[in-house]
Amino acid sequence: MTINVGDKAPDFTLPRQDGKPVRLYDLLARGPVVLYFYPRDETSGCTAEACSFRDAYEDFQAAGAEVVGVSSDSEASHQSFAAHHRLPFVLLSDRDNRVRALYDVPRSLFGLVAGRVTYVIDPGGTVRHVFNSLVQATRHVDEALRTIRQMPPPRPSASP
Repeated sequence: MTINVGDKAPDFTLPRQDGKPVRLYDLLARGPVVLYFYPRDETSGCTAEACSFRDAYEDFQAAGAEVVGVSSDSEASHQSFAAHHRLPFVLLSDRDNRVRALYDVPRSLFGLVAGRVTYVIDPGGTVRHVFNSLVQATRHVDEALRTIRQMPPPRPSASP
């Protein structure tokens, strides 16, 4: 099942680079999430994408959003990748590609390379934007930030 704009984002729990579990809907309780799937740590396109998210991270934070990267690399690989490039956001390890399959992230280049897809998910769990491009790695950041900035601010909760 392909995940499209307007669909509910499937919930999941995966380990982050330090091994601690992260649940998507726990993050959404705090604000929108930019969930980006990428092929591999330390490859040229993935490094460019991650560093672009790093460079715009303060803008995402100012807009109340969290950035989360997902690949099939191990927690140790993510830890090294994050340290090497000073990545301030969470990287999740989807070793068995279960979550990639849940989101139906396509493979690219004749099925040889894991795809690169970014989802912008609002705090209610609704997908507000999907961008799929293996070769335009840094455009994922621009697309996501534009979408986050266009989302209405969260409403304050009513006091009982």
